[in-house]
Amino acid sequence: MVICADIGGPWADPDENTILVATGELAVAEHPKVLVTPALGSCVGITLWDAFARRGGMAHIMLPSPNDTRIDGLVSRFASIALPTLAQEVTQGSVIRRLVAKIAGGSVMFGSDNGTPSIGARNIIEVKRQLALLRIPLVAEDTGGAHARTMELHLDTGLVVVRSYRYGIKDL
Repeated sequence: MVICADIGGPWADPDENTILVATGELAVAEHPKVLVTPALGSCVGITLWDAFARRGGMAHIMLPSPNDTRIDGLVSRFASIALPTLAQEVTQGSVIRRLVAKIAGGSVMFGSDNGTPSIGARNIIEVKRQLALLRIPLVAEDTGGAHARTMELHLDTGLVVVRSYRYGIKDL
């Protein structure tokens, strides 16, 4: 997690209230912070938000589970690990049923003719499976396609803004 005042960037106003969630990371914050994750191609961005606490979190998921790679690295890059961890950190032991989820990403960035689901599709499936296991409702999504996205979570309202060069700005 990086405060955007430290890095700047054309995808977000550089200020101390903007927190960058890099690839394979997760972050939790409260209003007035805004969580942002750029470059969601086949990766899936997930937000969990508690309206009562105006608190939420975001994860940038790279792979469904550790079984999908032999390379060591951030465990929070896996949907099967990041989602339960994110839910626990957002709720801080309070009621998980107050959370709602929104997701974006899961694109097919590189075509494949072998008939197997793309990594993006597999990420979406695992994210939805983990949400179902946690009994967290998925209230909005902007997934699939063949384009990259940037996702931001505004913790005052729970609004998720998805930006892409191809389709512009979409509110979830």
